[in-house]
Amino acid sequence: MNIIRAIEEEHKNDNKFDFKIGDTVDVHVKIKEGNRERIQVFTGIVIKVQNSGINKTFTVRKISYGVGVERTFPYYSPKIAKVEVKRAGKARRAKLYYLRDRVGKQAKTKERIENN
Repeated sequence: MNIIRAIEEEHKNDNKFDFKIGDTVDVHVKIKEGNRERIQVFTGIVIKVQNSGINKTFTVRKISYGVGVERTFPYYSPKIAKVEVKRAGKARRAKLYYLRDRVGKQAKTKERIENN
């Protein structure tokens, strides 16, 4: 069992994204088109994070032209350039699946204000 953990630690990269469930984030993804590579930004609300070692993933949801679009990203993927937190959201649940049924302003979360 320790062999598997050693291999997982070897393949983890230095991604230390600082976001929580409910945050509005910009995910900068590397897209390869032919022989060129560019960065595409996917902006939305983080609705879930699944923790399981090297297989850790997070799902971001946005509404594009009235249609809800969800995209799941591997946390340790080399295709993710960076993740920027645009707005800190206040969430009292681990998974925000209820946002799937909401449209417009109701599909947002309240802003989290941290006292430092």
